[in-house]
Amino acid sequence: MKPADSSPATIDRLAADTVIVREYLDRVGQPQVLDAAAEEQLLARIKTTMHANNARLVAHYYVDAKLQDLAESTGGFVGDSLEMARFGREVDADILLVAGVRFMGETAKILSPEKTVLMPTLEATCSLDIGCPIAEFARFCDAHPERKVVVYANTSAAVKAQADWVVTSSIAVDVVEHLMEAGEKIIWAPDRHLGSYIQKTTGADMLLWDSACIVHEEFKARGLLDMRKLYPDAAILAHPESPAAVLQIADVIGSTTQIIKAARNLPNKDIIVATDKGIFHKLQQVAPEKRFIIAPTAGNDATCRSCAHCPWMGMNSVQRLLDSLTAMSNEILVDSKLAERAMLPLQRMLDFAATNQLKVRGKA
Repeated sequence: MKPADSSPATIDRLAADTVIVREYLDRVGQPQVLDAAAEEQLLARIKTTMHANNARLVAHYYVDAKLQDLAESTGGFVGDSLEMARFGREVDADILLVAGVRFMGETAKILSPEKTVLMPTLEATCSLDIGCPIAEFARFCDAHPERKVVVYANTSAAVKAQADWVVTSSIAVDVVEHLMEAGEKIIWAPDRHLGSYIQKTTGADMLLWDSACIVHEEFKARGLLDMRKLYPDAAILAHPESPAAVLQIADVIGSTTQIIKAARNLPNKDIIVATDKGIFHKLQQVAPEKRFIIAPTAGNDATCRSCAHCPWMGMNSVQRLLDSLTAMSNEILVDSKLAERAMLPLQRMLDFAATNQLKVRGKA
């Protein structure tokens, strides 16, 4: 397992992440910027084609605002990865269009094997998925057979199939507390920051894999403290994939959905947000009277390259969605035996979520 610290090895990993991001972006390219009239024409064509093919769009909070609006205006859904999984499984549709990153499409296919699952691009991956290769992770799990394996949803189908539980950030603490009460020791993968947060919150005996989200890892505590001086009455909301020093400053720690709920319910008029800035579209919808400010990152040399926005989420576009739907291309396929194995820990998550009230974690 890779070292989880700020050693030269970890610095080398960050440099490697930068190379990976650039390789993906150079290969796929950024979506074409369209004028308003052209975009409206594309949206109209998408709606017509979706209706003709009984297709529904599920979109993550981090993708382009136009895709979020399209999903909600056509009977689809916008949410976090857990909510997307639930909706995709339950909706009456022949085709699921998934605007997000690849693991979300794989999860949709595993939960709905009878549906055709398409994505705007198959290149939209995740640094956490890249940072947890199945061969290396399987060896690590085999070395600790006495531990329950809990993996974050931001992983490949193969890694999920290796696990006892799959969790999202909205349910991770609750699941680990449940396992801890049963006397279990845990292997956690892949996000070291989220794993560290869960470990500190629950006191569980956890071995942490070392990977990180290239967006959240760039948020900086020192810059956040400086920003608090500028906005002394602001609440700070942080995703638990952020570094521990950032979480220590935050007033509320939660998943994307939990951040949205907190933003709506808190009395503060100014809110500093440490997560992907794609979420600002939904934040401004639920609390239009409030001012949302992105938390500071490492600047122009950040690993994410375009700070505070996932470059892979940014690959999703209206044009690419139309191209995929028209050609029935970029289909997500998962081996049936692998899907059966991955389904078991996913189903445990969904069953657990259905019978437990999820909580915002933080000081609010």
